[in-house]
Amino acid sequence: MTTAPRTILHVRAHLPADAGSALYEQILDLLRGITPHVQPLPPADAHLDITGAARYWAHDTHGLAVLAKARLLAHHGIQATLGAGPNRMIAAMAADAAEPGGIAVIGPGPDAVRAFLRPRPAAALHGIGPATAKTLTRHGIHTIGHLADTPALTLQRLLGTTTGRALHHRALGHDPRPVIAHTTARSLSAEHRFPHDELDPAEHRRALLALTEHLGHRLRTDAHVTGALTLTVHYADRTTTTRTRSFTEATHHGSALTTAAYTLYTGLGLQRARVRTLALRAEHLSPADQATHQLTLDPGDDKARRIEAAADAARRRFGPTAVKPASLAQPL
Repeated sequence: MTTAPRTILHVRAHLPADAGSALYEQILDLLRGITPHVQPLPPADAHLDITGAARYWAHDTHGLAVLAKARLLAHHGIQATLGAGPNRMIAAMAADAAEPGGIAVIGPGPDAVRAFLRPRPAAALHGIGPATAKTLTRHGIHTIGHLADTPALTLQRLLGTTTGRALHHRALGHDPRPVIAHTTARSLSAEHRFPHDELDPAEHRRALLALTEHLGHRLRTDAHVTGALTLTVHYADRTTTTRTRSFTEATHHGSALTTAAYTLYTGLGLQRARVRTLALRAEHLSPADQATHQLTLDPGDDKARRIEAAADAARRRFGPTAVKPASLAQPL
């Protein structure tokens, strides 16, 4: 008895800008009606393992993609872009290559995978960021085909052992990661109430920094990442303003959270506003070990992550206030 080749469908829903997590959960429930093997990729994507579903629905891969697309449109009025392939990476790259609202299917055979991957720019391979792409280009590696043809040891010398090995495997079309069905975690929130109505923007930003430090530590402790950050401002006249910013890559790192919070705050254009409370909510949480991370050659990024890990270790040993940014330290 032969085993059917694995088939993964990547669904990218085109959600409205103001869509909340409830709509995303409804979309996931609809997709679970096609196959129970659905892995959420907040805020708008999901991986589906449709290997067994094809026989149940009596559809080929393209037919199941059409079915998922039609159901999203019929039940929620949502358009979607879909990609399918023999593993998660190929399916996601197929969705990237498809026309918006279209469907791209890469066959399961190695020839089909090679034909899809080799002509594509090296930067299109998952895990290659701008710095890595620049290094590869400098050494004459312009396409994924060039990357696949470069000896693994050469790539390891250029990019480092871990990155070089990982990218060589990906250039050959390998991705062993399974689709792990799970429910998305709920949001995580924190708020700061000022002792009096606060007009000083500098104090607002200090409060936001403290909140992002707190949220980041809780996310890392719980081994979660967040796909979006929501800022709610409560004013002295009892009115509120709420804004949300999605991350291109789910994160739990303080610097990314702080940058997003400051961007949201700046976008409000507050002019001497009497602020009573600032609240931040991390949304679209997902397990950190299932999150993708864009590989980078930036030594500053690695240094920041090591410092963050050391600070977390100190907090676990000496308490949550053992380490904090200098701007949050109280004067002696």
